[in-house]
Formats: sequence, structure tokens, C-alpha cells
Amino acid sequence: MERCERIVPHVSARDLVELWRRKQLEYTWLRSVMGRYVDFWAVTTEALEHAAGRLGARLDAPAQSRLMEGWLLLEPYPEVRMALDRLDRLVPSIPLAVLSNGSPQMLEQVLEHTRLRSRFRHVLSVDEVRIYKPSPRVYALAERHLGLARSSILFVSANGWDVAGAGAFGFSVAWVNRSGVPAEALPGAPALVVDDLEALADALEQQRSPPG
Repeated sequence: MERCERIVPHVSARDLVELWRRKQLEYTWLRSVMGRYVDFWAVTTEALEHAAGRLGARLDAPAQSRLMEGWLLLEPYPEVRMALDRLDRLVPSIPLAVLSNGSPQMLEQVLEHTRLRSRFRHVLSVDEVRIYKPSPRVYALAERHLGLARSSILFVSANGWDVAGAGAFGFSVAWVNRSGVPAEALPGAPALVVDDLEALADALEQQRSPPG
């Protein structure tokens, strides 16, 4: 948000970010239905161009580049590092993995920037199957790379539509519902709803603790 305020001061940064994100997701779904895949960096660029044009934001090439760079400099929520360590200790036999719409290069750069790359044994991108979530072909990547049945995988997401897609595929799903929004009226209900990753680690510890 602050980056948008600095680079495009003549429009509402909140409006730009919200429309940009909405179009980013819409374009992944539309391109999946149309069978016209391009990677997530290209989709994100297209979404920015549309959002800026719709709001009357004048973006030259350097401004657009600086806005796009923001996707590579994302910061994790404060509890993430410690929570990931706890989750890894809870189920050491099952590796932590990323399964994302992001392109491989985007994912590697973000994980290196956040210093979280070492936490994940697998970093899986939809680029391998050239279609976006919530296609079952994307979720099947986790089965294939982890060598586990879908029923043995706990899928964690903050996005309600992703929760529905993963649940419909057959994963056990934990929804990190930080904003407290209602569940989507779709198949694939989550098995667990938590406020953040620390709460997820707490819940899994309680499930694994023997009764007192």
C-alpha cells in the first residue's frame, strides 16, 4: 500500500491495490477456463495495467516496474517463522511445501527475500501444469511431489476460494481466516479454521497431545 501511495499519489492506493488483486485472481480463473495460460508474473502485469487504466492512473514503465517489484518484496506476518518451525517439529515425517499460483522465479525470489526458503522441502508452482487454482490438476501436484495420498496432506490457505478448491479435491484443509470473513458457499469445507499460523500450531499440538 505504501509503495502505491509513493508511486501513484494521484489515485487512491487502496482502490488501486484492491482492484489490482481482484483482477489478478479473475484473470487466473478466466485464463484457466479459456485454456490461455501465461505465468503469474504476466497475469499480474495485465491486472495492473487494467486497474491503473480503469482508475485513471498514469504509469510509465519505471513506475510499473517499481509496483511489480513489490510482489517480490512481500513480508511474512510476524508469527510465521516461529509457527513454521513448530509445524515442522509437530510432523517431522511430512515435509512442509509451498503450492502456489506464483511462477517459479517469483516464488524463489520471495522466499529468499523473506529468508523462509530453507523451511520448505518443496516449492511447487502451477507453471508445471499450466493452469491455475482451483483446478484439481494443481492440487494433484502435491500428491505427486510429496508421494502422499491426498487424505494424508494438510493443506493450509488464507483464501476462502482456495480452501474450497483444496477441500473439494480431497485434502484436509486448515483455513487461516485472518479477517474473519464468512466461508464460501462452495463444496470443500475446511476441517479447521484459525486466526493465524500460531493458532494452527496450537490446534495441531492439542490434537496430538494424549488425553490427560
